[in-house]
Amino acid sequence: MDEIASPRLRNLVIVLGDQLDLDGSAFDGFDPAQDAVWMAEAMEESTHIASGKQRTALFLAAMRHFAQALQEKDWPLIYTRIDDPANRGSLAGELSAALEQWAPEHVVMTAPGDWRVWQSIKLAVAAAGLQLEVREDRHFFTTVRDFAAHAKGRKQLRLEFFYREQRKRHGVLMAPDGQPEGGQWNFDADNRESFGAKGPGMLPPRSRFEPDATTREVMAWVNHHMADHPGSLESFAWPVTRAQALQALQTFVEERLPLFGRFEDALWPGEPWLYHSQLSAALNLKLLRPQEAVQAAEAAYRAGKVPLASAEGFIRQIMGWREYVRGIYWTQMPGYLERNALDAQQPLPDWYWTGHTDMACLKDAISQTLQHGYAHHIQRLMVTGLFALLLGVRPQAVHAWYLGVYVDAVEWVELPNTLGMSQYGDGGLMASKPYVATGKYIQRMGGPCSGCRYDPAQREGEKACPFTTLYWDFLMRHEPLLAKNPRMALQVKNVGRMSEAQREAVVQRANAIRSGEVGLAA
Repeated sequence: MDEIASPRLRNLVIVLGDQLDLDGSAFDGFDPAQDAVWMAEAMEESTHIASGKQRTALFLAAMRHFAQALQEKDWPLIYTRIDDPANRGSLAGELSAALEQWAPEHVVMTAPGDWRVWQSIKLAVAAAGLQLEVREDRHFFTTVRDFAAHAKGRKQLRLEFFYREQRKRHGVLMAPDGQPEGGQWNFDADNRESFGAKGPGMLPPRSRFEPDATTREVMAWVNHHMADHPGSLESFAWPVTRAQALQALQTFVEERLPLFGRFEDALWPGEPWLYHSQLSAALNLKLLRPQEAVQAAEAAYRAGKVPLASAEGFIRQIMGWREYVRGIYWTQMPGYLERNALDAQQPLPDWYWTGHTDMACLKDAISQTLQHGYAHHIQRLMVTGLFALLLGVRPQAVHAWYLGVYVDAVEWVELPNTLGMSQYGDGGLMASKPYVATGKYIQRMGGPCSGCRYDPAQREGEKACPFTTLYWDFLMRHEPLLAKNPRMALQVKNVGRMSEAQREAVVQRANAIRSGEVGLAA
């Protein structure tokens, strides 16, 4: 820790691993002569769920680089490393010790992104006889109160209405006459192309940031002390500083954004990056501000460098979907975590932690996830997430996997996307219907079906694609519920065309998959 000039500490400013922004609200009015920053690496943050090596290494490396930035400003810093022999292993334990040692008058922080962490910090501060001042997180376009006001009185919450409000409010992609650019709000229908039989061709290389000495030290520690955690660090090259995050944004806008919209839903075997931004981790750690990302995309469109459909599709993810899920999380927690509207009770297959499955699309998506700590949104929603939904996996188990394996996973954004959007565990609060499909969807979008032992066109028999079998089984199991949903009417109607013999064959095959009688592990 740096020398603290004041004999009595005025403010102890808490900075968490996903709050790495020197302009964060917690620093408003910061006076190095009488305030200090508190940061702590805690093993509990990597063990309350099985945090993957890439995820843990990213958080620790980014935190240490941020600590260096604070020290360069000569700001007093209380920092506990994870390898400190005196480390108590939890954020609450470290904070309690710091409060006892330094006896600040006030404790200040920017609003956190995890309910569990927030509760533990509140308890530690209260136990010290102090009050916690939680300041609004300016990182976002909206506040939780804004979202609550939007949601009040609505029978249903839908992203599209929220998104349009934000576009108008912030004047993003708006024409001079007050209408949306291009005459429509949403170009999603234009953003669903696949690469076709020839594939994507030459792709821009990944934005790589070679680990420096600080990051290499973190990687060595993780490899040694977390050897049994998921994944590998061989490919680690994520941005861990603000300068790197800004460079990654510029590279994306110049090299990937022009074709992002057109192919944002496409798949291709062995190609993890395609035209996706790879910016979510930098955004979620607050190394990059969403306003910067949106401004860069809109500026590229207005300069004629990016098609409107690509700019709009990216902006919708940032100022639409990202803000929307945050509102869902903070207005619905803590009860949201336990929702299970479909009463799904299956365990998560063990091969989700290894990628050792004979289903080509899942092997590709999971192996890539473990290798890089990354998968794009269609792989998460319509491959790994879809299979878990169709199989009937308990959504809390799916949530724990997603929270652990992805580098961008912070609970405020991961939980609603997983439990709500992917698993329909909230019964339709997040999504207007369950996102279910047969293996034909994965094949159509460019999945590795040609090299798979299963046939996505078959729903019965040994060659039947498990996605296809489980899709029809899902519709039958939940037919009474789904029949009430207008967006599922056609799919449910198709179930009615099946004969009793076809139904029985599907059910038997699906039960065999769930019981393990049909082995999917490689």
